[in-house]
Amino acid sequence: MYTLEDAAKEFVNHCIYEKNLSPKTIYAYKTDLSQLLKFLRDKKYSTEVTQISKSELREYLELISSLKPKSIKRKIAVIKAMFNYLEFEDKITVNPVRKMRIKIKEPVNLPRYLNAGEMLEIFKYAYGQISIKRKSTYSYSASVRDIAVIELLFATGARVSEIANLRDNDVDLSSGVINLTGKGSKERIIQVCNIDSLGLLKLYRRLFMNRIEVSGGFFLVNRLNKKLSDQSIRATVRVLSHKAMINKHVTPHFFRHTFATLLLEKDVDIKYIQSLLGHSSIMTTQIYTHVNREKQRQILKHKHPRKDFVLSSFSYPE
Repeated sequence: MYTLEDAAKEFVNHCIYEKNLSPKTIYAYKTDLSQLLKFLRDKKYSTEVTQISKSELREYLELISSLKPKSIKRKIAVIKAMFNYLEFEDKITVNPVRKMRIKIKEPVNLPRYLNAGEMLEIFKYAYGQISIKRKSTYSYSASVRDIAVIELLFATGARVSEIANLRDNDVDLSSGVINLTGKGSKERIIQVCNIDSLGLLKLYRRLFMNRIEVSGGFFLVNRLNKKLSDQSIRATVRVLSHKAMINKHVTPHFFRHTFATLLLEKDVDIKYIQSLLGHSSIMTTQIYTHVNREKQRQILKHKHPRKDFVLSSFSYPE
């Protein structure tokens, strides 16, 4: 008997070894499929793949309907992907999701970001810390590393996992070229051009070179000579922003949103921003066009053609 458990294992292996999906994605897939399996067992339904019909899947959808739309969409997408894979591999002749029409309306949440002034305050506080510490102490080195974290996040617009997994041989500080590996193992190259940013990253590398080598070649490392984790990067950003008196719960993703928003304010074409962020679809990047109302106000105030229509003969009543 070919069960859902067997199918899930085979599908996950396909995602790992053929599709080369990230460990985080694999973990999410395993969790979602395990939940479906648990549902079938709890309901005493058959777990044989050929016995799973639209009826059982609809009942499962009712069960998860209280979750956030984004979570529901992901769980549905995983189930669809698995059954489509099984159909393609001739493991099943009838695909139960083939004719299921499921529409989940996901609310559009505008990205949260920092304005230029807030970003400057974080940099001012971080750089101020290294000026008051003795250069011979680890505290000084750690402060330099903390600045390297925010310089990389803001210079590249990278995701926190992309920064955490950055290896030393991905960072060419002589040319300023940084090679990032994003979702689906897609690579993109970002050029860091700011002299101050490059200078700080060079200082960081000099201070941490031995630790970088011991870590196995990761660029950002901690006191134990291990790769700096996603959680540590989040903590660094949170502490620096709090100390800089930023009245927001700042996360590394704020830097990504800020990177995109401020570039858009500088009139950078959104297609270039799409490439820099590593978005596969321009629709994902389009959300940044709705973010900054102040920029919109300035454009309409100074660029709107109505300002050229002077009606000199008209006067407002007193």
